[in-house]
Amino acid sequence: MKKAEFIDAVAAKTGLSKKDTSGVVDAVLETIQEALVAKKSVSFIGFGTFSTSERAARTARVPGTTRVVDVPATTAVKFKVGKQLKEAVAGK
Repeated sequence: MKKAEFIDAVAAKTGLSKKDTSGVVDAVLETIQEALVAKKSVSFIGFGTFSTSERAARTARVPGTTRVVDVPATTAVKFKVGKQLKEAVAGK
């Protein structure tokens, strides 16, 4: 499902116009992004939790060669699935 299809589905369920729904979806995504940039987690009970994880710098070997490269430290986004979403996808 692409973003436009998602907006259409949400607009159909809420009765809002596609323009209003698009603004709401954009605001939600922007707010989640801002929270993650600030190293805060965002939780939706039953759905899941978005958070960040620090990955330390390391050296890695390129497969098939003896070349070694330095991988810099990064911040990664994590998502932990909530119980209700996990059960819904599993068909329980």
